[in-house]
Amino acid sequence: MEEKVLAMLEELCDDAIVREDLDTELYETGLIDSLAFTELLVQIEDDFGVVISPSELERSEFDTPRKIIAQIQSRMA
Repeated sequence: MEEKVLAMLEELCDDAIVREDLDTELYETGLIDSLAFTELLVQIEDDFGVVISPSELERSEFDTPRKIIAQIQSRMA
């Protein structure tokens, strides 16, 4: 699952840094914007069956690859 999430992020961000540093701040660095964030949520739902509404999360809970993976894992359990 982690590898699939990292592949999604790498494609959306168009940067391999998301694989190299799981604590990269995606919003602060400009790697992801609100449109890409929405695309990511749709892909997560399609690939993992996990529905995450943008209103459920604070940006700080979903702003690094590590936190995104953790959110998906906790919702799949």
